Amino acid sequence: MLKKIKLLREKVADWESYPFSVPAIRNLDELALRSPVCFFAGENGTGKSTLLEAIAAHYGFGREGGTRNFMNDSTPSNRSIEPLVKALRLSFDLRTGAGFFMRAESLFNLATTIDELDAEPSPFAPPVSAFYGGGSLHSRSHGETFLTVMENRMRRNGLFLLDEPEAALSPQRQLAFLVLLHETVKGRKDAQFIISTHSPILLGYPGAQIISFDERELREISYEETAPLQIVRRFVNDRDGFVKELFEER
Repeated sequence: MLKKIKLLREKVADWESYPFSVPAIRNLDELALRSPVCFFAGENGTGKSTLLEAIAAHYGFGREGGTRNFMNDSTPSNRSIEPLVKALRLSFDLRTGAGFFMRAESLFNLATTIDELDAEPSPFAPPVSAFYGGGSLHSRSHGETFLTVMENRMRRNGLFLLDEPEAALSPQRQLAFLVLLHETVKGRKDAQFIISTHSPILLGYPGAQIISFDERELREISYEETAPLQIVRRFVNDRDGFVKELFEER
């Protein structure tokens, strides 16, 4: 399992350029992971997806998602984080190379790549779609596609990196994903998840480590401290008052 994420500061040539201009990235020293489920939480632009993508690239996953053996790079990759990728050190107690990187925003490209590969089948191997539920993923809705991929790639050991999975999932499907997450963690001693999310439902996974990117330095927080939970709770408890105050501020 991945135990530490360290920024080798001597390898940073320009602290003023992206992504080192992002405060949470600039001030990263060493982040210790103590739970099989870790969430990166924070507002847009705080660097959580940037760090997650850099970890994925450093580990050998494709920038748009996939495994180390099947890289979904159907479009030119964003190389602006390459300096961060090269400046990271990942420390494992066991490194198998197994796992999966999933970005909800590039799920369409993943499905298209699988279709393209299956259009020219190999006589020596099953179709790629056989490892993703069978049939074209484009025949399912966005949320169904996400859960299909996860159901076929999870339930095994490895490092699973997920970027804002709630973008593809309704609240009810987020609960289904929590069940899948729990079954994988419970049944596999070397399954590990790092998930970037805004979802108060996903953040509520029991025993998860939550890392906040909302301040200048990364810090571990409790579920009750997360901004998504506080905002949703306040909205639900006093919708009229919340909306009135919100509109009066405009």
